[in-house]
Amino acid sequence: MRKKPLYVISIVSEMLNIHPQTLRQYERLGFVKPTRTEGNTRLYSDEDIERLKFIITLTKDLGVNLAGVEVILNMRKQIEELQSQMNFLLNFIKSRLGEEFEKSMKEGAIVPSNQTNIIKVKIEKEE
Repeated sequence: MRKKPLYVISIVSEMLNIHPQTLRQYERLGFVKPTRTEGNTRLYSDEDIERLKFIITLTKDLGVNLAGVEVILNMRKQIEELQSQMNFLLNFIKSRLGEEFEKSMKEGAIVPSNQTNIIKVKIEKEE
């Protein structure tokens, strides 16, 4: 299993063209949570960097202030949680419907149709 790369603050600062102090501020505000080494050095993952790119787009490109960034990040998290719940419910419903469909087929409540017969009946009626 290959380990995912981790980056120290100086590398991330260069990659994103922002000051290291800005990265520290984003951490203080809870926007990003880099892991730490035993020596307390910040290590940023690829996911952290993607999140930081999103934050930078909001602040620099769209002019969103830090309070707005916080609101957007919280809303994004809620949307992701809701999407996860929706996917769970959808899968549950699909599995239940599948079980009910199989049960109905066995009981004879649902009779599978033969599409070619249906087409033939329509053609015969039209002639």
